[in-house]
Amino acid sequence: MDLKNTEAPVSTTTIDKNLVDAPTDNIYEAISIVSKRASQINTEIKKELLEKLDEFATYNDSLDEIFENKEQIEVSKFYERLPKPQALAVQEWLENKIYYRDTKTSEE
Repeated sequence: MDLKNTEAPVSTTTIDKNLVDAPTDNIYEAISIVSKRASQINTEIKKELLEKLDEFATYNDSLDEIFENKEQIEVSKFYERLPKPQALAVQEWLENKIYYRDTKTSEE
């Protein structure tokens, strides 16, 4: 997932309802699809963050020697500045990058 080149807004923005529900003609279905995608994105970001933090982890049994790891702090700050998963999912939805299918029509 390329998080550096995303055009999703970092702050809150208003989006036209008609743009969101245009592909499905149902706002509730569109929001459900976007929320499921946001959940997937959040899982991917969390997995990637934990993998990067593990690279810099130091394992010691002593509680007295707790110190700051500058690399871990920089990685954490980068992920804190990223757009929220919901904003990324909405941006993907508006750009028609999310594949979805209606299971009701495919069963018939």
